[in-house]
Amino acid sequence: MSEEIDLSSFEMSMIIREMEEDDIEKILQMQKVCFPGMDPWEVGHLESHLSIFPEGQFVAELDGEIIGSCSGLIINFDEYDDRHTWDDISDNGYITNHNPEGYNLYGIEVMVHPDYRRMKVGQRLYEARKELVQRLNLKSIIIGGRIPNYHRFASEMSAREYVEAVTRHKIYDPVLTFQLLNDFTLMRINPNYLPDDKASKKYATLMEWNNVDYKATTKRHYKTSYPVRICVVQYLMRKISCFEELAHQCEYFVDVGSDSNSDFVVFPEIFTTQLMSFLDEPSPSRAVRKMTEYTPQYIELFTNLAVRYNVNIIGGSHFVEEEDEEVYNIAYLFRRDGSIEKQYKLHITPNERKWWESAKVIQSVYLIRIVERLPFKSVMILNFQSLRESRRIKEQILSSLLFVQKIAKAT
Repeated sequence: MSEEIDLSSFEMSMIIREMEEDDIEKILQMQKVCFPGMDPWEVGHLESHLSIFPEGQFVAELDGEIIGSCSGLIINFDEYDDRHTWDDISDNGYITNHNPEGYNLYGIEVMVHPDYRRMKVGQRLYEARKELVQRLNLKSIIIGGRIPNYHRFASEMSAREYVEAVTRHKIYDPVLTFQLLNDFTLMRINPNYLPDDKASKKYATLMEWNNVDYKATTKRHYKTSYPVRICVVQYLMRKISCFEELAHQCEYFVDVGSDSNSDFVVFPEIFTTQLMSFLDEPSPSRAVRKMTEYTPQYIELFTNLAVRYNVNIIGGSHFVEEEDEEVYNIAYLFRRDGSIEKQYKLHITPNERKWWESAKVIQSVYLIRIVERLPFKSVMILNFQSLRESRRIKEQILSSLLFVQKIAKAT
């Protein structure tokens, strides 16, 4: 009779567990093998991960040997630009921007030792992430995935064409194909995501796995604002000879802001005093009166620029003579849809009273309309100079300082 087979001699132990401090050195060594030529983790990175969010760091262990790992953090993804880089989203790898009250788990690293690939180690790590998301009741997992085979095709097709070919199973990519098989969907393609990722030509695919078991909670009593990109103009007050030169200078800044996909271009207060350089009027108060003659041209200029360049413009401020023959310092909002709003200055400074003695202030709170038509869901509050009014008046002004309010989400 043959002896009973000792099954323990054949057994293996494959486990997925949370990362521990004793694993750090092994992970650093494994990373050099997994990603040769790329900047590896430093000890401080992984120590920070374990200190800030230990539950989001996993390792795969086979018979006591570390053969894979993954790292992540929780964020509110709506607070980040879709075009972010790896450094942006991970705070340069230290995840100090981890937000325990966030809605999304962002995966910043997954790696499997080359000797142990095709053992579904990566899938096990992803399953651990999914279980974490379900346990913490998060909305989704978001990742910026490499496309390491793209360098073989970069001379033949764009990154978008390559990703589309992989999605249609015409080309195999070890990372993107794996993510698609794990039910991740493509959100966009980000250039310059990892500057040292030569194989991917610095590109990454932004992908998401949605937690279908997510249940909305009352963590917050407000909805997350969407980011707004603002181009603030540092305007050079050089000598000009006509209004057209001012218009040319302004158009340059609006063009730059539009090319950068800005939502607002903001010019400085009373920058139109540059017109005084050719008005030939020595008296400041009379020069201000002459400036008001250019109000129609100023309004027409910025209305056209806002529509042509599809960007909202806060046109600094300009001195305007109104029907009561008083001069007011007025800021204008020129929307990209061609509509206009205006705001009178609240408080005249001593220097303004001295030099622009005819300029008048509106002492009541803002004469504004709610800006309903701008395509963003956010609020912009403009700075204002220190006020000497009573506390009651200050609170009233603060509550009214919404030059841009209830801005609908960008379309």
